[in-house]
Amino acid sequence: MTRASKSVKRCSWASLAGDPLYCDYHDREWGVPMHDERRWFEFLILEGAQAGLSWATILHKRKNYRQAFAGFDAKKVARFTARDAARLLKDTGIVRNRLKIKAAIINARAFLAVQKEFGSFDAYIWRFVDGKPIRNRRRSMQQVPTRTAISDAMSKDLKKRGFKFVGGTICYAFMQATGLVNDHLVSCFRHRAGR
Repeated sequence: MTRASKSVKRCSWASLAGDPLYCDYHDREWGVPMHDERRWFEFLILEGAQAGLSWATILHKRKNYRQAFAGFDAKKVARFTARDAARLLKDTGIVRNRLKIKAAIINARAFLAVQKEFGSFDAYIWRFVDGKPIRNRRRSMQQVPTRTAISDAMSKDLKKRGFKFVGGTICYAFMQATGLVNDHLVSCFRHRAGR
């Protein structure tokens, strides 16, 4: 079966959108355990940008975010100045929210500090799940929480380290997207693959 096949059973949120980009994201990325520093930083920026908006909106702006935020290079973003922030506020390809743009720059600096302390952001973030993905067995989207005790603990620790736009709900979405937790429904073809 191809990814485009309608006979492939997916999580309901991926199928309901009727958006090929959204569907492809579900099939290839969401819930896949991640260990890449640049991608960790990318998802920190994107999940923060998504707050209050739909994920589909952010997915459609992802390419623009990549360009606007130096290919998600945390070292480069950490050096962004007030002039860069002003430039980003005029960029129609991203969410032009002053607080979210400022948070991305602040988060780049905090990200680098975590890398320095732990050797990598990857080593730091996987500690919250004892180094292996949490594999849930949800049968319906109604069973999927918006936050958990772990996402709240992650949020608290990130905030203590100076990160912004990292509340418990954002952290849980971050955990789902990056494979710290597998919330693919048991009926979804990705449930078994998301290990």
